[in-house]
Amino acid sequence: MNSYEKDANTPDLGGSDSSRLSKNHVVHQSFLLAIVILTALGFDFTNGFHDTANAMATSISTGALKPRIAVALSAVLNLVGAFLSLSVAAVIAKGIVSQGDVTLGVVFAGLAGGILWNVITWYAGIPSSSSHALIGGVVGAMLVHAGMHAVEWHGVFGKVMIPAMIAPIVAGSIAAGATWLALRMTRRVEGSAKTQGFRWAQVGGASLISLAHGTNDAQKTMGVITLALVANGTLVKNAATPTWVVLICGLAIAAGTYFGGWRIIRTVGKGLTNLDSAQGFAADTTTATVLLASTHFGIPLSTTQVCSGSVVGSGIGHRVKVRWGICGELVVAWLLTMPAAGLVGATCFALQSAIGGNLGVYLMALVLVALCGWIFMLSRKRPVNPENVNDDWNEADAIVTPSNIAA
Repeated sequence: MNSYEKDANTPDLGGSDSSRLSKNHVVHQSFLLAIVILTALGFDFTNGFHDTANAMATSISTGALKPRIAVALSAVLNLVGAFLSLSVAAVIAKGIVSQGDVTLGVVFAGLAGGILWNVITWYAGIPSSSSHALIGGVVGAMLVHAGMHAVEWHGVFGKVMIPAMIAPIVAGSIAAGATWLALRMTRRVEGSAKTQGFRWAQVGGASLISLAHGTNDAQKTMGVITLALVANGTLVKNAATPTWVVLICGLAIAAGTYFGGWRIIRTVGKGLTNLDSAQGFAADTTTATVLLASTHFGIPLSTTQVCSGSVVGSGIGHRVKVRWGICGELVVAWLLTMPAAGLVGATCFALQSAIGGNLGVYLMALVLVALCGWIFMLSRKRPVNPENVNDDWNEADAIVTPSNIAA
């Protein structure tokens, strides 16, 4: 008897009342599980290229690392980081929605919400939170499926929303102090030696961010796949994340990281403020410290929000121009992330349920692929790549920002 046959009461998307699964139905559930896992890895891939900016934007903008080398280094360290801890994965798998109410359809719809928000914000050059998009999508789908009682609200507020409000402020404050201290300690060092020293330090800081990103963000997809395995009856409730899940999630986020989210790298590295090597060092060190601490305590922080807060704080600490208009637009995007992804997740689940059975998931998967492909084609009209990612920031340049996305 295989693992799917062990749980004869595993429901399909439509909530079948059958007390036993036929052999053909078992195969059908296996195919549905495969679709959900592939979608989860697709989200992990978008997480990688969406959040590469968090690790490497400052190093690229200050010239500490060449663009291609930076994303390659980040990819390797994201993969390594995926194997270091499972505390965040446990929070996503057990602390956001009730495992007893989750279905494969809920997991797929939640992932669809996260993926679509990631791709839209990548196109717009907005460094929004992939973590919150994923959580918002899953919560939205679960609300339609089972109602308010099926959401672990104490986990959503205590582990996600409250830390999300605090993290950018904390990171910005630390980065401002770190920038001031770094400049004061090196004020007697000759200019070129100081710049070169800070650039080497930036490489270390950016490497730590990449390691922390793999440790924190890859685990979120591990948690979602674990939810899918529980929903399918492959794993029992509260089971540990299997090693093969850790491996494929690490590979997916590393591949996405190497692809490079150049549009967002440009916004973080050039749009928020003009960074020098000292600022970049302070921002990177702060981001890495906050992320590693959050991973230790099992808090799924947004790497994006921590990094953006650190960059702005480093600008304040050096008393250079901060583009507050862009910062304000990013805050609006952060506030919209969970509700927007939740709305997509809820809509996706409602549509696939209206279609009926597993066919609804298959059709919505095709729609998701088509939408992502269309957005990618639109992005080719105003490309951002390693060759132009470090061009001087111009409010009217080819980057699509929140203020000119409709143009």
